[in-house]
Amino acid sequence: MDDCIFCKIIKGEIPCHKIYEDDNFLAFLDINPVAVGHTLLIPKTHYRWVYDVSNFGNYWQVAQKIALAIKNSDLNPEYVSFLTMGNEVHHAHIHIIPRSTSDSIQPVLASIPHVKPSTEDFLTTVEIIKNSLNK
Repeated sequence: MDDCIFCKIIKGEIPCHKIYEDDNFLAFLDINPVAVGHTLLIPKTHYRWVYDVSNFGNYWQVAQKIALAIKNSDLNPEYVSFLTMGNEVHHAHIHIIPRSTSDSIQPVLASIPHVKPSTEDFLTTVEIIKNSLNK
């Protein structure tokens, strides 16, 4: 896409701090990090959502490879989180974020309003999803 910032980074039109690159994926440091080492992993083909990526399993294998490299690096995080909200840039991307139990990053789900389904709502939702799995 012509106006996609991530596509421009892939083409080399916008510089990045590259962490990893192969034929299908590019990883680089986020320019607005929530932690030192906060990395974005993107497919080189433009997909809107992470679940649209045709080689989805390979995508997550690369994410794991980068996460383990961060975990075992001198950054020394206690663990690494993944985030795939996808609202900021309309190009599939996985945030790979070094974390510690003492960091100031608030739980993402705690900041989002929650619904309060009834038992019947849960059962209905289970059936809807199960029926869709069989299509």
